[in-house]
Amino acid sequence: MSCVHYKFASTLNYAIVTFDGRHISLRDLKTQILGREKLKAAKCDLQISNSKTAEEYTEDNALIPKNTSVLVRRIPIAGVKSTSQTDVIRRTEPAMGTSKVTDDSSAPMSLVQLTKTANLAEANASEEDTIKAMMWQSGHAYDPINYMKKPLGPPPPSYTCFRCGRTGHYIKNCPTNGDKNFESRPRIKKSTGIPRSFMMEVTVPTMKGAKLTSTRTYAIPTIEAEAYAIGKKEKLPFFPEEPSSSSGSPLSTPLSLTGARGNTSRSPDQDSLGTSGCPVH
Repeated sequence: MSCVHYKFASTLNYAIVTFDGRHISLRDLKTQILGREKLKAAKCDLQISNSKTAEEYTEDNALIPKNTSVLVRRIPIAGVKSTSQTDVIRRTEPAMGTSKVTDDSSAPMSLVQLTKTANLAEANASEEDTIKAMMWQSGHAYDPINYMKKPLGPPPPSYTCFRCGRTGHYIKNCPTNGDKNFESRPRIKKSTGIPRSFMMEVTVPTMKGAKLTSTRTYAIPTIEAEAYAIGKKEKLPFFPEEPSSSSGSPLSTPLSLTGARGNTSRSPDQDSLGTSGCPVH
């Protein structure tokens, strides 16, 4: 089994193509290389040359001896246009006998127009303007102006300022801000979650514990009204007052050693029972 060593210009190691006989034709070698590398013959052609002598094989019937090392390069097929958008823009000249139509599209584009162009690779502009437009498009999404807070418009009619109780402005734009003599009205809580049967209506919104109901009236829970009517009870101090020494209280006299340890005297019955106090012993 004979072989030919080949490698592409962009690779380091050689690969092997095996065949029978002493020679292999250029056509068969290309077919085997395309099959091993999984390349399509309709999209590219192979340029094969001897790695030692740099001799290029051009004829398909040329015979390449065994144990030869060759270099392989991929080249486009003549007459086939590339579909890649990254290729350089090809300039085609008009055919003989036809007049070239001139229009405004042949004029170079300005930088403002380039910033709005999606495909800069095919734009008719200088390289410097194209690079500037590319850099502007890549950083436009991160411009700080896109992250600034937009100014708020007028508040909705249902909004009420919690400071002065009026409509038409937000609390941060209240005209009473900075006025030391102005007393802000107390905020009234809503009676959300409390049944109407547990509440009693009041006419004065400044009453302690008053809440705003869903019907825009004021009410106070019954249990809170009873608690406010009773008032807060004064609790006794935690430590009682110390009695005076002239009161003669037994707490003022120090405990004797006998009282602290208990009565150590024993009755005659305890002496007869012994030290343990059990009648069996």
